[in-house]
Amino acid sequence: METILFSLLNGVIYGLLLFMLSSGLTLIFSMMGILNFAHASFYMLGAYFAFSFTQVTSFWIALIFAPILVGLFGAVVERWGLRNVHQHGHVAELLFTFGLAYLIDEVVKIVWGKNAVDYRVPAELDFPLFELFGAQYPAYRMFILLVAVAMLAALWYLLKRTRVGLIIQAALTHPHMVGHLGHNVPRIFMAVFGAGCALAALAGVIGGNYLVTDPAMAAFMGPIVFVVVVIGGLGSLEGAFIASLLLGLLQTFAISVDANFADLFGWTGLTATSELGGITVASLAPMLPFLLLVLILIVKPTGLMGDREA
Repeated sequence: METILFSLLNGVIYGLLLFMLSSGLTLIFSMMGILNFAHASFYMLGAYFAFSFTQVTSFWIALIFAPILVGLFGAVVERWGLRNVHQHGHVAELLFTFGLAYLIDEVVKIVWGKNAVDYRVPAELDFPLFELFGAQYPAYRMFILLVAVAMLAALWYLLKRTRVGLIIQAALTHPHMVGHLGHNVPRIFMAVFGAGCALAALAGVIGGNYLVTDPAMAAFMGPIVFVVVVIGGLGSLEGAFIASLLLGLLQTFAISVDANFADLFGWTGLTATSELGGITVASLAPMLPFLLLVLILIVKPTGLMGDREA
């Protein structure tokens, strides 16, 4: 019971962190049709900017200004980069964002070094919130949950209940009509791209000290984010939310299972001393998202809640 409860809590929190990161990518794709390969690099920039802020101010200042700075940088990238590349098709966009990701990674190594930085949980949240089965649960993990839920609620309200959200959704399907009504569609796209980058940076601010802040963090999280977006359905925020929780729980429970193939399939004659029987479930946790991705694409190529083929 203890293992199940803690795995459930950790899985939900990790899943919500994945959603914070993938929501920005989903928003950008749903609005602009761009699969941004550099999205995880903006996540990394958020973590490093937050680390730098905490060296001179506080975590709370970093929580506000690091996403804003990354969002502004994303807007600049869209205005003077992607906007000019967009007319040449998806291949040019993918190459541009791939090159941008490489450039950001190299700049991070030059400025902050190749080793992990000492980005710590703020002292105000570095305490056990409650105790279950004799084990203490950190308050910072609950803070991650609260921030993720607040971001989800704010994003849903903005897109579904405000005039700004109405204009954004209209610009997706009828950009020329929105332009004829007097709205600056390119500026809307720039704002959406910047907002998507800011959401990735927010995930970096609160996830960088929960996981680790080093130059490899973008390469580690990048593939998982694309898996989340594809499984949920390209352009579907609801699908990204479901897929994030699903993958978070799947990986967390897999890691917590203390069993190997011999324990699970011993009835077939497998033994723990054999090469196949000795494989543990926990060792397969990193590949489970990609296995699920393959299964989803076979059964429902548009994803769980997607309705677009590309």
